[in-house]
Amino acid sequence: MLRAALISLSESRTLRSLAEKSSLGQRVSGRFVAGTGVEDALQVAARLNQAGLSVSLDNLGENVSTAAEAGQSGALYARLLSEIHARSLNANVSVKLTHMGIDIAPELAREHVAALVRRAASFRPANFVRVDMEGSAYLERTLDLVRQLHRLDGNQSLIGAVIQSYMRRSQADVETLLGEGIRIRLCKGAYQEPAEIAYQQKSEVDSNYVKLMKILLKSGIYHGLATHDEGIIREAQRFAGREGIARDAFEFQMLYGIRRDLQRSLVRDGWRMRVYVPFGTEWYPYLMRRLAERPANLFFVARNLLRK
Repeated sequence: MLRAALISLSESRTLRSLAEKSSLGQRVSGRFVAGTGVEDALQVAARLNQAGLSVSLDNLGENVSTAAEAGQSGALYARLLSEIHARSLNANVSVKLTHMGIDIAPELAREHVAALVRRAASFRPANFVRVDMEGSAYLERTLDLVRQLHRLDGNQSLIGAVIQSYMRRSQADVETLLGEGIRIRLCKGAYQEPAEIAYQQKSEVDSNYVKLMKILLKSGIYHGLATHDEGIIREAQRFAGREGIARDAFEFQMLYGIRRDLQRSLVRDGWRMRVYVPFGTEWYPYLMRRLAERPANLFFVARNLLRK
């Protein structure tokens, strides 16, 4: 019930406007969002790198309504990739197709993402572009675009997809992507989806996550396990040990500002850890979906607001 309520709140334009203008909202976002501009995000990435953590940068925003807005989003990500290279940061980028203009024209989004992958490929060493997963209305189109671009000469291993374990179709999607050598970020899912296409119980989502995780780890392809669930992390570590999978053959991924203690302890123990770092002014929908994804974070946020 709490998860459904938080997702509903994430879609409220009124609450979003109030939150993004309030001092309390800005204080909350400051813990989980790396500022509003590119320079803010790059400085956070540098600090995380110094602590042994790699980064994926995400400019918050979705569902742009004009080609000009999509072009601005593409240009911002192109700048990010150039700055990452110029500053020798251990970082890549995560993009949403609705931010690249897919609602306006699918080809527009494809062109923007293709240009970013070409830029990533132009650097030495090459960088990487992750295409985030959004709601189920975009699932098929998102995977199709990733597969199309991955097939192009020079793009292999430079573009990846996201699979959500709460979707009932995810195992089939994993098998298709693995058959083409595509890197996957596995997460649980943060949108409200109907029962006919998505698991509704946490136990089912977690069970599917663990099943898919084991498939990914045995694939021989470098994947990301995005979770703050310590039980699942320990299961991944045990499974890797039993199967003889090296600690540098995959990475754990967590959100900026959440479980920083666990992030650093994993690095100290020799595991790879990437932090998903969002930045920008449109933080409200992002934060509400993260709280819905793991309602325990709501109490974490409240507890931290009482601290100086």
